[in-house]
Amino acid sequence: MTLQNYSGNTIAENAPDASDMNLLGKQARLAARQMRIASGQAKAQALRAMASRLHDQKEQLKAENARDLAQAQINQLAPALLDRLTLTDKSIDIMATGLLQIADMPDPIGSQNGITIRPNGMRVSQMRVPLGVIGIIYESRPNVTIDAAALCLKSGNATILRGGSEAFHSNIALGAIIQQGLADAGLPPHAVQVVGTTDRAAVGQLITMTEFIDVIVPRGGKGLIARLSAEAKVPLIKHLDGNCHIYVDEAADLDKAHDIAVNAKTYRYGICGAMETLLVHASIAAQLLPRLAQTLTEKGVELRGCDRTRSILPQALCATEEDWKTEYLAPILAIRVVDSLDAAMDHIALYSSEHTESIVTENLQAATRFQREVDSSSVYVNLPTCFADGFEYGLGAEIGISTNRLHARGPVGLEGLTTMKWVLAGDGQLRG
Repeated sequence: MTLQNYSGNTIAENAPDASDMNLLGKQARLAARQMRIASGQAKAQALRAMASRLHDQKEQLKAENARDLAQAQINQLAPALLDRLTLTDKSIDIMATGLLQIADMPDPIGSQNGITIRPNGMRVSQMRVPLGVIGIIYESRPNVTIDAAALCLKSGNATILRGGSEAFHSNIALGAIIQQGLADAGLPPHAVQVVGTTDRAAVGQLITMTEFIDVIVPRGGKGLIARLSAEAKVPLIKHLDGNCHIYVDEAADLDKAHDIAVNAKTYRYGICGAMETLLVHASIAAQLLPRLAQTLTEKGVELRGCDRTRSILPQALCATEEDWKTEYLAPILAIRVVDSLDAAMDHIALYSSEHTESIVTENLQAATRFQREVDSSSVYVNLPTCFADGFEYGLGAEIGISTNRLHARGPVGLEGLTTMKWVLAGDGQLRG
């Protein structure tokens, strides 16, 4: 397959289909060696060129995206996934802004820390280096094509991008823009490659190509993550889902709690940082819940509650055990009344996907305990969980939110796509 830009000029020859994945891997491995020594200036130039081309080709991008949306409507794609799939002027501008922000960030590659001088005069330190070749598998969200390419590029990696079939035309168009930007900066065109097929066999090959791929980053639903976890031979940086909680403490400012909860649930239903369960201390539940329920109901949110919640909100549906486990990605909220901070943290420990949790409180001791004891990748005080996003963290963009405990946790930005190697220097010292 040949990727082309909108004027019909060839951008990358022989973009492989599922039968050519080894070729894709070989090209990525070669590009990774070149990217390891690419200058920060060249990487920034490529990112700025991509941002400019996004603006210049906005209408063409939306036209390609419309093709995907039309097919998605025929396939009856869920509303949350349709939302993720849609490219608008605003979302394209956000992608371009992210590119520029990443371009302006310090280049992490080559930096050294932990420098020590040993008694024999030998200099020991650690140097930050790229991971190598990163395979990224994702669904529905064409903005991931830009975010992932930018972060991998800035961190000196090569990447192979395999987007979902529902965003195929959008991803191919974005891939052409990315390769144009690489060419503008004189960087290897195979530093970013979009898999030019919707064949699911390509995914199976990508996750087992240990000779070419150093790490896989999956972004998608539970089905995708479960499949990759079971079948991958290449290490994964992943999260399973975003079953996020907010606990409103007895010492909460109720106006603040109301606004935080509404924003956490309704900012966007389809993001992994949306609040799915609200925990409320029994001492303030009767004051907070009626007002909160009115606001959420006016916004079309369906409420499901425990027995104590329903004694205050009889209009709420009865929550089941499954509700406490569910990432809805929809206008549905589970509510539970609890008797203490410990009870709230016990609920989170039992049901959380270890993504993002928040406490609303004016009690410093409660806030400190919550942040120390809740074992999720991000833990907030007096903030909505929808801030779980690399852009909001100042990372420029993110490649995903990891709930792994090794290597990277939380939003994975530039440093999460690098590793450290030991570098030593001496003047002929010998080990005696």
